[in-house]
Amino acid sequence: MASHFRSYIWDPVLIVSQIVLMQCIYYSFLGLWMAGVDSLVQSNRSLDQIFSYQVLGFATIQGRLSMMAFVLNSLTCALGLWFFIRRGKQCLDFTVTVHFFHMIGCWIYNAHLPAALSWWLVNVACMALMAVIGEYLCMQTELRAIPVNTGPKSNL
Repeated sequence: MASHFRSYIWDPVLIVSQIVLMQCIYYSFLGLWMAGVDSLVQSNRSLDQIFSYQVLGFATIQGRLSMMAFVLNSLTCALGLWFFIRRGKQCLDFTVTVHFFHMIGCWIYNAHLPAALSWWLVNVACMALMAVIGEYLCMQTELRAIPVNTGPKSNL
């Protein structure tokens, strides 16, 4: 009977609930960041800002601000990884899953895969940013010193 430092028990209910939670965090905070961006430029809110690949672009101020909202959202989601996933080894898995489901959502919304290079660049950069920062935060928590001798010392 060998003991493991961090044994991992297969729990599909936990994994699915964490995926759903991370998707909720992703879209909730992306909506908040987009609302903040829209208030800066007095723009109308719509689902196009989240799911349409034509909105993300370097040419317009709205496109650049939308890109900024996606980058800020990746930072927020990295905090979500730190608070709710708490395992550095799983950060990349959950990050790719969140962005994969976002790509599927964009595919359904637009009726075809996103064709703009700017959409792919923004999402790959956000994926890398979210995974690296989330993993860094989780590793900092995992590597904290574990107090071994917490009881009172006895005089011998």
